[in-house]
Amino acid sequence: MLAALTGLGLSTAAGLNAYIPLLVVGVLANLTDAVKLPDGYGWLSNWGVLAIIAVLLLAEFVLDKVPVVDSVNDAIQTAVRPASGGVVFSATAAAAEIDSSTWMTENPWAGWLIGIVTALAVHVLKSTARPVVNATTGGLGAPVVSTVEDAGSLGVSLVAIFLPVLVLVLLAALAVFAWWAIRRVRSPSRE
Repeated sequence: MLAALTGLGLSTAAGLNAYIPLLVVGVLANLTDAVKLPDGYGWLSNWGVLAIIAVLLLAEFVLDKVPVVDSVNDAIQTAVRPASGGVVFSATAAAAEIDSSTWMTENPWAGWLIGIVTALAVHVLKSTARPVVNATTGGLGAPVVSTVEDAGSLGVSLVAIFLPVLVLVLLAALAVFAWWAIRRVRSPSRE
């Protein structure tokens, strides 16, 4: 169960920012025993790969703060964020050994699929909300919302690795927010 919660948390974070959970997993795998990468994922802890991810993160960090550019970036990230979600979910499959669960180990496609779908769902919510934020704030909300998303991605990534049980609380809060946001968009405001 902990492996699934860690994977869900990391893939949720990837839906907000593709590069933060990849960087967190890679750096922690390199410097600590908190993350043990399964066979085939050693590349994620390679310092050269981490440097490329850091450059991509810097570009994402800047581009996502600029109104209109953020929407173009979101369109590009529609492929990147779900792929990142699949990678980080699968890269944490080693935690399945701790759970004494062989199902995830025997079915590696499941981690990829769950990670992709989770990250895509979060990405769709984010990329749908962003134009609304930009339009209603005259673009002033873009850097604020982007910074909150980046902080959220980092926070969720760390919680997923160090306190995976709290991922349930975070996912419940995200579900409530998504329900509220969809309801608010669908029903016209009454003044």
